[in-house]
Amino acid sequence: MTHPLIGGVVLVTGASSGIGRELAIHVAPHAKAIALVARRKDRLDQLAAELEKSKPGLKAFAVECDLADLSACDRMLAEVMKELGPIDVLVNNAGFGDLGVFDKADWKKTKQMIDLNVTALVYLTHKVLPGMVERNRGGILNISSGFGLTFAPGGSTYVGTKHFVTGFTECLRLDMAGLDVVVTQVCPGPVKTEFSDNIGNFTGQEPPGFVTVTAKHVARGSVRAFLRKRAMYVPGFWISLLVPLGMHTPRWFLRFLYSFGGKILRRKQMSA
Repeated sequence: MTHPLIGGVVLVTGASSGIGRELAIHVAPHAKAIALVARRKDRLDQLAAELEKSKPGLKAFAVECDLADLSACDRMLAEVMKELGPIDVLVNNAGFGDLGVFDKADWKKTKQMIDLNVTALVYLTHKVLPGMVERNRGGILNISSGFGLTFAPGGSTYVGTKHFVTGFTECLRLDMAGLDVVVTQVCPGPVKTEFSDNIGNFTGQEPPGFVTVTAKHVARGSVRAFLRKRAMYVPGFWISLLVPLGMHTPRWFLRFLYSFGGKILRRKQMSA
C-alpha cells in the first residue's frame, strides 16, 4: 500500500520553528494537505503561505494551540479535521527541555514539560490512531531524543520524558504489527535551534560542533526514514555512533563517569 505520507493529510506540532518547521517543509512535497500547530500563529501563517507557494495545490492550515491544554487539543483536532479531513500522519514534534539539578527545578516548568513532552503526545496519538487503524492507513512520527536512549546529569525530567517517548513508540510500533500504520521515532543529539537557546544553559558551554547538526539535516533524514518505514532514526554521523556505544556501555560505569559531571553541574548552578 502507498505510504500514508504520499498524498496524505499531515499534522505537525511545534511547527513554528526549529525541527518542526523543517519537518513541515520536508513533508509538504509529499502531502496533500498539512496542518501546522503551535502557539505562535504569526509564524505559522507565514510558513503556511510559503508551503502553498512552493507546492501548488497543497493546502496548508495554521492552527494556534497550547498543546498542554487537552481541551485546546480537542478543539484543534476538530478544526483540522473539519478543514482538511481525517489525519493520515501525525508528527509529534512539540517539546522543550530544561537544564539543572532536579532539587532546584521550578515545579511549574517541570509540570509543563511533562504535559507537553508526554501527555500531549500520547493524547494526540490516542485521538487519531483509531481512525488510522480503521482505515488501515496512517503514520505516527515521534520526535524523541538521543537522551531517550541514555542519561546524563542535569536533565532528570527532560530525559525522563524522552525515555517515555522512546518506550511508548517502540511498543506502539509492535501494536501496529500487521497493519499499514507506520510508526517511526527520531532520536537526535544536539541540534542548533531555539530549543538549545531556551533550556537555561548557565554553564557557558555548548556541545562540541562536530556532534551538532542542523534542524534541516534532522528533518530531511527523518522524512526519509519515515518513508522507508524505519523504526528509529538517529541523525548525525557521530551521534549515530556514540548513542549505540553508550547503550552498550555498562550502566554502572556511566553512572560513575557522569557523577563527576553532576558535581560540577551543581557547583556551576549554585554560583550562577
